[in-house]
Amino acid sequence: MKEPSPQDRKIQEQLKSTGEIPGHVAIIMDGNGRWAQEKNRHRTFGHREGVNSVRDIVEASGQLGIKYLTLYTFSTENWRRPKSEVTVLMRLLIKALRDETDKLHQNNVKLTAVGDMSFLPDRVLHELNEAIEKTKDNKLMTLVLALSYSGRWDILNAVRSIAHEVKSSTLKSDEIDEKIFGRHLVTKGIPDPDLLIRTGGDYRISNFLLWEMAYTELYFDKHYWPAFRREHLYDAVREYQGRERRFGMTTTQIKHKKRVK
Repeated sequence: MKEPSPQDRKIQEQLKSTGEIPGHVAIIMDGNGRWAQEKNRHRTFGHREGVNSVRDIVEASGQLGIKYLTLYTFSTENWRRPKSEVTVLMRLLIKALRDETDKLHQNNVKLTAVGDMSFLPDRVLHELNEAIEKTKDNKLMTLVLALSYSGRWDILNAVRSIAHEVKSSTLKSDEIDEKIFGRHLVTKGIPDPDLLIRTGGDYRISNFLLWEMAYTELYFDKHYWPAFRREHLYDAVREYQGRERRFGMTTTQIKHKKRVK
């Protein structure tokens, strides 16, 4: 991982010393098209510039010690966009995978993906599978791309899978609990997000990680994704550190639990 600047290192060390760094950060990267349109450019210009934000946030996350970073790269609903825009997005994804995989590997970052891969073009799948295979043993951080993904799609698939197991008598209905259900999601093995960041100024979660975000802290940033850089990530982490995560318990219980630890 590239060494941060002295000023950047100082900020990172302050964050590490003043509070907990979220183990898993998920990001809805919104606002590429609007950013470009405000500059009188085509929407695809925003998608291209958004790649630079991805590069900076991945690097800063690894330096901070974030172990999982999930990026909402392309939703199942995004297939409804104009064909020309979808084509550009797929080409950008191929180029980004070709350009960035070696850097991810050199920086000990593991790449994986979640979603309905059956809809992805063959060329995208080829590049994606090669990148996943090359980086599979890396340990610093796991970068998760949510591609052709939606939370409802994943939940429905899990229900179908569980129903099939019950029907075939490999699972009893009274054995179904949260752990069993979680093992049937495409995110199995990935911890639930501690912090969700959405850029672009909108206040919704857009069918993203619906099951997994039951107790995730939500942070909404007004900057469009192409303008979102590490200093904005640091602001989100600071905000996260100032919140009390009670998980249904009282403040007194949380304080007691911390003392026991």
